[in-house]
Amino acid sequence: MATITTETRRVPLRRRDPGRYALLVALGLLAVMMLLPFGIVTMNALKTPAEYSAGGPLALPQGFHLDGLVTFWERVDFGQKLFNSALISGSVAVIAVLLSLFNAYALGIGRVRGRVTLLVVFLMANTLPQEALVYPLFHLSKQVGLYDTRLSVIIVFSVIQSAFGTYLLSSVLASFPREVVEAAKVDGANKWQVLWRVVVPMSRPTLGVLMVFFFIWTWNEFFLPLVMLISNDNQTVSVALGVLQGQRMMDATMTNASALLGVLPAVVFFLLFQRTLTRGIAAGAVK
Repeated sequence: MATITTETRRVPLRRRDPGRYALLVALGLLAVMMLLPFGIVTMNALKTPAEYSAGGPLALPQGFHLDGLVTFWERVDFGQKLFNSALISGSVAVIAVLLSLFNAYALGIGRVRGRVTLLVVFLMANTLPQEALVYPLFHLSKQVGLYDTRLSVIIVFSVIQSAFGTYLLSSVLASFPREVVEAAKVDGANKWQVLWRVVVPMSRPTLGVLMVFFFIWTWNEFFLPLVMLISNDNQTVSVALGVLQGQRMMDATMTNASALLGVLPAVVFFLLFQRTLTRGIAAGAVK
């Protein structure tokens, strides 16, 4: 009789990689360093001026006080400023992405003549400092009757942001599979159908990333809105914060309250669309 022997195989334990734990610790420390200023601002925004004077900026608040937030909201009519910033940033994000898509479709897939020269022009336009654009934009908006209107800022930033978007999308669409485009044309699709039914669905992650970036970049803009929007009803959040700081009408707790209210909408928007950013970055890495 043959005896069958079975050997017990030991399942090897997963090796602990010290470099992996070191990376996690480094990322944790980086997250703490990035969130610490936000936590300090939030903590000081919930203090009273007496608590801030007695304990300083690093002391914990003794209660939950909203006086600084409420006073700042009412003083600058923050609801109107929030609406202006959301309207301008959202409009710029959508319009700039559409302009970038149309330009990049012509340059990347259409292969128009002088493509390299046009890309260089778009790149140079994106590197121009805003100080060099102030007087021409101010004079032009005066001439066409758009000065001190939200539409003027939307038009200006849509063009500025689309310069970067065109440069980025052109490089992405230049490597777009030509076989897919040719197959769509064989099936009877015209140029617009190729754009909306083929190019846009396959480029959606990149377009989503651009839209998020355009929104946040426009939200944080200060110099051009300060020059172009002088009426209190048209000002954005960043302009209202800067004007009120310049007038020295706030104490320490109200200053922290203004900083918290100014950055909180952008943080919320970023958190809501973080999946869009993750998918766009992952798609770009795969390509």
